Amino acid sequence: MLGLGAIARKVFGTPNDRKVKSVRPLVAKINALEPEYMALSDEEIVAKTREFQKRVQEGGESLDDLLPEAFANCREAARRALGLRAFDVQLKGGIFLHQGNISEMKTGEGKTLVATFPAYLNALAGKGVHVVTVNDYLVRRDAAWMGKIHAALGMTTGVVVPHQEDAEKRAAYQADITYATNNELGFDYLRDNMKSSIADMAQRGHFYAIVDEVDSILIDEARTPLIISGPSQDRSDLYQKVDTVIPFLTDEHFKVDEKARNVTFTEEGNEALEKVLIDAGILTEGQNLYDPESTTIVHHVNQALRAHKLFHKDQQYIVRDGEVMLIDEFTGRMMKGRRLSDGLHQAIEAKEHVKIQPENVTLASVTFQNYFRLYEKLAGMTGTASTEAEEFREIYGLGVVEVPTNRPIQRIDEHDQVYRTAREKFEGIVKSIKEANAKGQPILVGTTSIEKSEQLSELLKKEGIPHNVLNARQHEQEAQIVADAGKLGAVTIATNMAGRGTDIQLGGNVEMKVLEALAADPHLHPDEVRARIEAEHADEKAAVLAAGGLFVLATERHESRRIDNQLRGRSGRQGDPGRSAFFLSLEDDLMRIFGSERLDKVLSSLGMKEGEAIVHPWVNKSLEKAQAKVEGRNFDIRKQLLKFDDVMNDQRKAIFSQRLEIMQAEDVSEIAMDMRHQVIEDLVDQHLPPKSYPDQWDPAGLAADLREKMTLDLPIANWAAEEGVDQDVIRERIAEASDKMMAEKTEAFGLATMENIEKQVLLQAIDGKWRDHLLRLEHLRSVVGFRGYAQRDPLNEYKTEGFQLFESMLNSLRQQVTEQLSRIRPITKEEQEAMMRQMLAQQQAASQPAVAASAPAPAPVAPAPALAAPAAVAMAGFDEADPTTWGNPGRNDLCPCGSGEKFKHCHGKLV
Repeated sequence: MLGLGAIARKVFGTPNDRKVKSVRPLVAKINALEPEYMALSDEEIVAKTREFQKRVQEGGESLDDLLPEAFANCREAARRALGLRAFDVQLKGGIFLHQGNISEMKTGEGKTLVATFPAYLNALAGKGVHVVTVNDYLVRRDAAWMGKIHAALGMTTGVVVPHQEDAEKRAAYQADITYATNNELGFDYLRDNMKSSIADMAQRGHFYAIVDEVDSILIDEARTPLIISGPSQDRSDLYQKVDTVIPFLTDEHFKVDEKARNVTFTEEGNEALEKVLIDAGILTEGQNLYDPESTTIVHHVNQALRAHKLFHKDQQYIVRDGEVMLIDEFTGRMMKGRRLSDGLHQAIEAKEHVKIQPENVTLASVTFQNYFRLYEKLAGMTGTASTEAEEFREIYGLGVVEVPTNRPIQRIDEHDQVYRTAREKFEGIVKSIKEANAKGQPILVGTTSIEKSEQLSELLKKEGIPHNVLNARQHEQEAQIVADAGKLGAVTIATNMAGRGTDIQLGGNVEMKVLEALAADPHLHPDEVRARIEAEHADEKAAVLAAGGLFVLATERHESRRIDNQLRGRSGRQGDPGRSAFFLSLEDDLMRIFGSERLDKVLSSLGMKEGEAIVHPWVNKSLEKAQAKVEGRNFDIRKQLLKFDDVMNDQRKAIFSQRLEIMQAEDVSEIAMDMRHQVIEDLVDQHLPPKSYPDQWDPAGLAADLREKMTLDLPIANWAAEEGVDQDVIRERIAEASDKMMAEKTEAFGLATMENIEKQVLLQAIDGKWRDHLLRLEHLRSVVGFRGYAQRDPLNEYKTEGFQLFESMLNSLRQQVTEQLSRIRPITKEEQEAMMRQMLAQQQAASQPAVAASAPAPAPVAPAPALAAPAAVAMAGFDEADPTTWGNPGRNDLCPCGSGEKFKHCHGKLV
């Protein structure tokens, strides 16, 4: 009997069925327009694009209103450019993409072509569309292939790949439709927000993105953030100071957990540590370990404790030639060049009193989740998304729509075969491959690791079965192997079938052959080439169909049902026959974790013989439940990671938008003035507390701070002694004096130069402070988990303290900018002449002939960096990190660092 839910679905249809039905009227409109667009000339198709652009950008017409006409125009352009006429289901997939959904379309349904429809429609708005895919090969292939359609429509296509010239990359982002990998898009976003000029930025906003293999990019690859790192400032003194603290700690001050390789402070340890750190001058009096400012110190102390108690010389590492070398615990060999992260290696170097190498610090980072949520509208395509629908909806706000196939699926999905041991399983796999291969049936074998694919390859070699093994490092060769995997008698072993981007077609891939033929001779007509190649393949395809189509044989179940479905979906494309089977053993990871002992007892009681397998639908069901549990757990982990990253993301957006505002502004003097006035307000509040009496004031301290921080020498004590003068009056007088000083500097430098100085000082200060702040947040993240032991929510603690650190960073930023701009001054004519004389003398000395041959040869030295020698003649007081010490060189003057280059090509260069 049918259940109530099944009866309701039969009457009303599923929510997915209703979504698919809802777009039928739009598809009917597109089809009705087809004769009209087929009658257009090539020039008229391009003219239609210009008309649509005008209607959207000037007439204010919505993209939804234009959809039928735009899709009809795109379908006709695709038919002419590639000989491909989109099916109705492909139009439906395109409509769902335009609406901001994920179109789940089975393998072989032509997703690459589907993307051209919404990409074209949304590009009409003139804001740029990004088509995102998983590797550089697919980016180039899809852009070249689908670029022909875009060109026929009068649209430009850009390609973004690693190691491009900046100008080439900027041009690619200016194109109507840009093809790029997810990694490169994310890195370009981070790089753009480290630039000093709008003109140097590559991306032009985040309007609409279509993500191909959306589950692979937005779920599998979203586990790790994108990070741009660089060498940090030298903090060796802090490591050395902290290292001196550890010998004062005794056994009751910490607990060592050797099994988990972890060490933690006890309550007594925290109290003792606080006292020792204050005595050592590392913590200031009144500061405790739980203050947000102490996060970095706590992190360093934890790492120093681990270095002393968990890492032992000649066990985990050795010291050779003044360098700490790690030892591989499995082989006992030295691991040259390998270093421990998060400052642990530096802590060991401090313990062993060798030279401390600088840490690599995060200059910028972003998760894929937070990058892709920047887009006004996001869409995706894949063959398998429904199992992760909840995550897509919750994290990205994306709905998943299953688009029906063009032809009914005829693939036979067999029940899993479960063996007792891996050896019996592989014997069963080889036997099954031999049987299928004997009748010419093409076989795709899916493995979970390179090691297992090589193991199976050896077994097939012994049996004399010719086969291909996919090499994930060779994208071009990989696509060719996949394209040939449907040929008669082909055996292909692959480690992961996600994002291959090439269909396995029975008898061989016609599209690949057509593309190769057209690339060899672009003058050939696509329809003629396709007809010839299809005729050549017809016989082989008939033989493969007679053999039963593609046989997908999986050697293991993956943690995620989605990965299994991706592999299975390679067979039975476009209504072709096919079959799939999973071969498992109780020694597989998933079976071992989820109740293989119980299953082993059942198999033993059944009296199974060597080499026999159990095949039953109950096994399939229990495995799918196990997979669903693992998927849920992984989702929870990713969700928790994202919650922590969201805290940083809010701050990242604030900083990046502030940088953009500064770069876009012609005059930033008002921002600098606001910062200066805030610093003055803070100093006045510090030395002349609000609602206090004049005899409680500290005018001398205020005057000293103003001299030191703002180079202002003001009679604060006299002002404070005046009758009727309060804090507000003194604050206003200081602000007036500072404004007057800056006005004089502007007059001395010239308005344009001063505006440029203010902008560069602001941007450099923001970048430096943000870098330090990221490091503090990393340290906070590494220690905040322990708050859970005190019944405090680590996430709330991270939010609270992260916000306090952010406020502290902004205060410090204001002080630094104010101090640098207050100290900057134009160099005098005499100073400039003296500097020029020094540079000329240095250049003359450098051009002197070499010493006589009889003189003793100097010891060989490593070649110095290009700017090292002239550094001796840098302007007096020049500090590379402090632009206020650079004087006021013109753009074409020699750089004050002494490099001998013009300022605009050296330190005045806009990076």
